[in-house]
Amino acid sequence: MTGRTRTRLDRVRASVGIAQLALQQIEDDLSTDDVDASELAAILRELQEDADVPGGLFPALAQLVTAAARRAEQIEPDRDGDASCPLHEAAALITDNAGQRLNWAARSLDPQGDVE
Repeated sequence: MTGRTRTRLDRVRASVGIAQLALQQIEDDLSTDDVDASELAAILRELQEDADVPGGLFPALAQLVTAAARRAEQIEPDRDGDASCPLHEAAALITDNAGQRLNWAARSLDPQGDVE
C-alpha cells in the first residue's frame, strides 16, 4: 500500500468515525422517552431529506456508493460490472427501498407533517 493510499484510507477511517459519532447522537436522541410521534416523524424525514442541505443522510450515502460504483467501472479488469453493478444496486436500494420506507414510517406517524 502506498503512502498516498494509506493517507486516503486514514482520512476515510477518520470520516467514518466522525459519522459514527454523529449517528450515535441521533440514536441517543431517538432513545429518549419524550420523543413523540410527530417529532419521530420529523427526525425520519430529516434523515431522508434535510431541509437545510440538499438531500439528506440516505441520499448522501447513496451518492457516496454511486461514486464508488463509478470508480469501480473505471478500474474493473474486464469492465464486466462484477464490482460496479452491486454498488449501483446498493445505491438504488438505499434511496428507493430504505428511503421510501422511512417516508412511509414518517407518514404513518404524522400524516400532517408532509404538508409544509
